[in-house]
Amino acid sequence: MSTHSSATVRESRTNTIMNALKRRAQAVLNDTSIDPQSRALIRYALEVNDPWLARLVRYADAGESVSDTFDFSQTPEAEDDSYEEKIEALTELICCASDQSAAALFVLMGTLETSAHPKALTNIVKHFAFTHCAESNLYGIVDAQLAVIESELFN
Repeated sequence: MSTHSSATVRESRTNTIMNALKRRAQAVLNDTSIDPQSRALIRYALEVNDPWLARLVRYADAGESVSDTFDFSQTPEAEDDSYEEKIEALTELICCASDQSAAALFVLMGTLETSAHPKALTNIVKHFAFTHCAESNLYGIVDAQLAVIESELFN
């Protein structure tokens, strides 16, 4: 079996470039002389591996305000706060395991599907679900698991 050294070299070069870019971005984030809005945009771009990260870091290194470089007038408006209340109510119905859980799940899926920012809403759903489940059943889950483990250990 032959190895493709050119692919390995290319992959190694790409990793080296990405690591250098991440180090430069981290240096920009640690530089307090750069305005907070620019650092926030670069931090987000670094977290999501945005393809514009190199350009944003270049602007910041050149002393330009990254936040002034972009025209945010075309960004979508923030979604209605009623989404958050709706998602919280649906999450509560789903976590309660009632007769309405399946219907609530379908409504939630439809809400996410028609949302302008489904990933953001998905994160809100996860937050509500974890919070609700933790509040309503944390000690019940722990007690049940301890009882099972205890019975297995001492039998």
